Amino acid sequence: MLEVYIDGSTTGNPGPSGIGVFIKGEGQHIKISEYIGIYDNHTTEFLALLKGLEEAQKLTTSIVSARTDSQIVCAAVEKRYAKNTEFAAILEKILKISDTFDFFFIKWIPDDQNKAAHALAREAVLKKLP
Repeated sequence: MLEVYIDGSTTGNPGPSGIGVFIKGEGQHIKISEYIGIYDNHTTEFLALLKGLEEAQKLTTSIVSARTDSQIVCAAVEKRYAKNTEFAAILEKILKISDTFDFFFIKWIPDDQNKAAHALAREAVLKKLP
């Protein structure tokens, strides 16, 4: 099973944004820290999950468990619905990928259990700030 920890970081809302993805399991230990441009905090979280699943898809078709500290992202994936049209467009891509795994789970976790992904997301933003 792959565990995919994701987080987004935004300075301002909207503002310069970064995503952090930490993937572990099945012999993997992958860290991704990527600046993604100007977004609001919720969009950044959705984009972090999309990136995490794109990377997981390169590694397995079996079991993927995503972990996020974003209740909005977790709820949208579980309900397979987002009212906001921008979120819905990203969610559609997320669901398309998640449906390719034999088993896919998403779980909300508190901030203190998501430190690795948070640090990666924050690092991506700080690299772009003057």
